[in-house]
Amino acid sequence: MNLTISGHHLEVTPSLREYVLTKMERVTRHFDQVVDVTVLLSVEKQKEKERRQKAEVNLHVKGKDIFVETSHEDLYAAIDQLMDKLDRQVCRHKDRVQDHHHASHKRQESTWDAIQ
Repeated sequence: MNLTISGHHLEVTPSLREYVLTKMERVTRHFDQVVDVTVLLSVEKQKEKERRQKAEVNLHVKGKDIFVETSHEDLYAAIDQLMDKLDRQVCRHKDRVQDHHHASHKRQESTWDAIQ
């Protein structure tokens, strides 16, 4: 898994980097087929005060890209909300992928013959 954490109008401190990494572990625990993750943390000066800190993530899994963004007055709270949203979307994607695996037609016939 490739992980890129960058900042726009702010410096990504080691504590911020570690916080994102620990929160990202929850997502990778649920779904281990993550190929690439790009996290962008930014501060926007033009927005209202309580929505100034912004966190975005673009997660590339096999066959799909998942994009999530949140804004909050506190960057750590924005990261928390971001990872909650991302976790929900990853779990939903995982459920969709797993729902397409059905038993083959031959297997169904052989189990039917065994019952009779």
